[in-house]
Amino acid sequence: MSEQKVENHITEVLSDDMQKSALDFIAHLKANEMQFERGAHYWENKLYWCVNYKGESVCYILFFSPASIVDSTDPWVVWADDSGSKWYENYSIGEKTKETAWKNIDICENTDEICGGCMGKTRKTIFGKEFDNVCGITFRFDNPDTDAVECMKKLVSIRRYDIDKRRELH
Repeated sequence: MSEQKVENHITEVLSDDMQKSALDFIAHLKANEMQFERGAHYWENKLYWCVNYKGESVCYILFFSPASIVDSTDPWVVWADDSGSKWYENYSIGEKTKETAWKNIDICENTDEICGGCMGKTRKTIFGKEFDNVCGITFRFDNPDTDAVECMKKLVSIRRYDIDKRRELH
């Protein structure tokens, strides 16, 4: 695993349908001008990428290899970044995509205190529906299937639109 291209790692650690879905998602990100930055510090020895658009984070991708430091039953995970924006509150999307997004909201299960990941639980409106104890990252897709990958593509497109619109206003 000497090369840093994300596709190389996908073919090494994922198989069959998971590999196909991950490669499809990566191709979508690249077609939409996303840049991949390999993780540093805590993430340095893991197969972790921050995906950016025009210098702003869009999502984070982690692959678990058999030799990875972190063990997981999910070979890959994608977190969709909202960076405090309200882009997803009432954005009009199809019902299937909305349902898939709702199933993948990252609800903080640490009920007694602030966890290290979300730094405080938040009430958020997501595609017209309110949720309590939402993590700061909002969406987490563990081992995404085809429907989840299509939803993630839509979330990336919406996030890209949000970044472009905010830049137009400044």
